[in-house]
Amino acid sequence: MDKARRYSESGVDLELSDKAKARLGELVRTTFTSKVGGDFGDFGAAFSLKGMGKGDNYLVSSVDGVGTKLKVAFMTGRHDTVGHDLVNHLVNDILCVGAKPLFFMDYIGLGKMDGDLVYSLIKGITDGCRENGCALTGGETAEMPGFYEQGEYDIAGFIVGLAQKGMMPDKSRLKAGDVLVGFSSSGLHTNGYSLARRAFFEIGKMAPDDIIPETKTRVGDELLRVHLSYLDTLYPVMEKKLIKGLAHITGGGFEGNISRILPSNVDAVVDTGMWFPPGIFKAIQRLADVETEEMYRVFNMGIGMVAVVSPEDIPVLKKTLKAPNCEVVPAGILTEGSGKVVLKL
Repeated sequence: MDKARRYSESGVDLELSDKAKARLGELVRTTFTSKVGGDFGDFGAAFSLKGMGKGDNYLVSSVDGVGTKLKVAFMTGRHDTVGHDLVNHLVNDILCVGAKPLFFMDYIGLGKMDGDLVYSLIKGITDGCRENGCALTGGETAEMPGFYEQGEYDIAGFIVGLAQKGMMPDKSRLKAGDVLVGFSSSGLHTNGYSLARRAFFEIGKMAPDDIIPETKTRVGDELLRVHLSYLDTLYPVMEKKLIKGLAHITGGGFEGNISRILPSNVDAVVDTGMWFPPGIFKAIQRLADVETEEMYRVFNMGIGMVAVVSPEDIPVLKKTLKAPNCEVVPAGILTEGSGKVVLKL
């Protein structure tokens, strides 16, 4: 049987991507001015407003797309959720830098203008903007005949938020003994779809309306679940300085994202036995015969955000944290090390 044991066999090579990004970093840093906060590879790009009459605050921006999750939208004809995915993904990214969203802009590229399709896409974006208190201030719709297949399109977004310097995470504050706290996801969110689509549609020969045994839900419904926003849950406790670091678990899984927030003298030990991955991930692993370590390298495995908290702040966090839309679980600990993420399987 044709299997997809590694993500690279589905067309996505994470190691090659990491090497390319490292080379890009060298170029990008040559453009930095004294106003740039943080570094290339952070979840959001910070730009200081100091000296501009705005106090010691930073504008924080990020840009992204939805990826091959769009292929599922094409298959099902459901286009009113992927814009919501896009907004929530970017809100989470800049939240990791301590920022609250201000405004959002979109880009839609398609072969031929379809008013109903564009309306559905913008509806998803406005749903996400309202959820997060973010203004949709503009965008671009590009009609390019011959560039996209009939019924297909691409969508991307750009977000800008504001962060007070005192709320921006500082890697130097993280130390051995700090605790990892996980916040549950709604499913795949917007990552790992090349492997997921291959598992269900190519290897499993399933259709979008087929039922997944592990979830008792339709394939299309499960794969189009909206990416959660953690703004309302986490921003209030970040204001109280209870979060020392925050990682959005997107492409690259736990290793690729938690490593982005670690200083060079500690490791993050992720204890995967502290929660139960949702059935969607079990189904993908069964169908594509993917090794467990690879699953945690590609997918969020049910944890969409990981926060770093001082152990002495855990009781206060429990009292003040309100998380109506997700579960909160212990996810591991920081130890002395060299900036690596260690999976305890």
